[in-house]
Order: sequence, then C-alpha cells, then structure tokens
Amino acid sequence: MKLYKLAAIDIGSNAVRLLVKNVIERNRKIYYRKSSLIRIPIRLGEEAFLKGKISVKTRNNLVETMIAFKYLMKAQDVMKYKGAATSAMREASNGADIVKEIKKKSGIGIDIIDGKEEARILYSTHIAQQLNIDKVYLYVDVGGGSTELTLFAEKNPKVTESFNIGTLRILNKTVKKKDWKVMQDWIANAIKTYKPDSLIGSGGNINRAFKMIGSIEGKYVTRYNLDQLKSHVQSYSYERRVLELDMRPDRADVIVPALSIFTNVMEWSDCDKIFVPKMGLADGLIRIQYEKYAARKQK
Repeated sequence: MKLYKLAAIDIGSNAVRLLVKNVIERNRKIYYRKSSLIRIPIRLGEEAFLKGKISVKTRNNLVETMIAFKYLMKAQDVMKYKGAATSAMREASNGADIVKEIKKKSGIGIDIIDGKEEARILYSTHIAQQLNIDKVYLYVDVGGGSTELTLFAEKNPKVTESFNIGTLRILNKTVKKKDWKVMQDWIANAIKTYKPDSLIGSGGNINRAFKMIGSIEGKYVTRYNLDQLKSHVQSYSYERRVLELDMRPDRADVIVPALSIFTNVMEWSDCDKIFVPKMGLADGLIRIQYEKYAARKQK
C-alpha cells in the first residue's frame, strides 16, 4: 500500500477552503479519503460583484488565510497542492494583483480559472463513474458568483456552460430577468437532444439542504422536497435561521437564493429528482494532481 497526502485550495465567492486528502494505492485500486477540511468564511463576492474590487481589509484577511494554509499543509506533510480561484477573483479588478501578493507572502500559487475550466475540474471528480450509462444527467454546481451546468449522456459531458447567476449576486439583486432567460434558453436547447432523467447537485448549499431534508447519502431529493424546504427556511428570519436552524451566518442568507437556482433548473429541465454526491472543486483539483503524478510515474 502506498499513501500520498495531497491538498487543494478553493478560493470561492462565499468562502475559502483547504481540503487535504489521503490518496491510497492498494492492489491497483485508488482510494481517496478526506484527512481534513478547513473553511474560512471570507466573502470575496460581496465586494467583487458590487464594487468590482476587493477591499484592503478583505485582501489582508485572504493573504493571512493563505499564510495559515501554508503552515497547515506543512504540519500535515502535504506532498503536493493545487489552488484555484473562481468568479469573485475573476471579476475583481485587483484579483490578479492579490494572487501575486499571495504568492509573494505565502509562496502559494493560485490560478484564476474561468467558468468552463471550473466545470472541467468538477467533471474530473469522476462523477461519471457513479452514473448509470443508460441515463442522462444535468450536473448543477451553484456558487456565490456563478452556476455551472453540464449535461451528461452515456457517462460523457455533452455540453457545458457557466452562467453569472450565483447566490451572492441574487442576494445583492444584481441578477436580472434577462440573465435567468439566458439560462432557461440554454437548458431548453440542451435538452432537445438529451432529455435529463435527473439532476446532480453540487455546492455547500445543496449539501446543507440534503442534510436538512434528512436524505441518506447516495439517494435523491425531489423538487417537492426542495420547494417545501425553501418555504420552510423563508418563514424564518435571518437570526432564527442561525439560532434555531443551526446555520452558519454565511449560509443563512444564501441558502434560499441557492434553492431558487436549483428549483428553477429542475423546472426548466423538467426533472423531479436531484442526487447530491457531495463532490466539489477541491475534490477535482486533488484528483487531477494525483492523475498527473501517476502518469509521470508510469513514464
């Protein structure tokens, strides 16, 4: 048995994450096991989407977090890591400068990736291996600044698109009717050839919704379940969501916008079920690293 410790840093719109996994080679099989996950609620999107720039205070918080991540990876004997930043850093006018500062002060390299690259990394989580070859799936990843949609048929991605519709954008009222129409039209066109049997949901909000509904991992929830949950959560004030529903403060205000995105996509794709495998961008970054390392070993 061989064990490799790999890490991924995901700089999102609503939070920053450090995921560390043990990658185990045994009897020609590969196992991915979570070692640790650290999530820091730095809301970059709130500034990037409204002001077009990340403030000095938030910038400093992010740089300090990266320095901390450097030492946390060192303490855990991480062999390799990969870092990626998504829509908030893409849209911030000073995003590239912040990446340079992070590299200078922490030594950590971060790639600012576009929406399609984000979808490609999410696909690399090998979600396709869990799919039924006879079924068609619409993969939906909802973030703070964007939503990625990928249509799978015969276990392969057929079409993929990124939309500037995210939970923080909805919360800050920057998503217009025309933005929703673009998504609706794309779905209508995509499903002409391949009609999805169900959705696959990704992102912290759908994971939380899945848990609140009480579903068993590997099972699905229905559109009715999500509609009911959305109505239930909406009936609580922000304070009550934190205190009585035990939500993190940075989850309590974005979960309803997230559920709106999921239920809209379900309606427009005429799907009643959504599976939640709990795989995300950081998982994909780790798999890509290992597969590149394994390919080099074989040469």
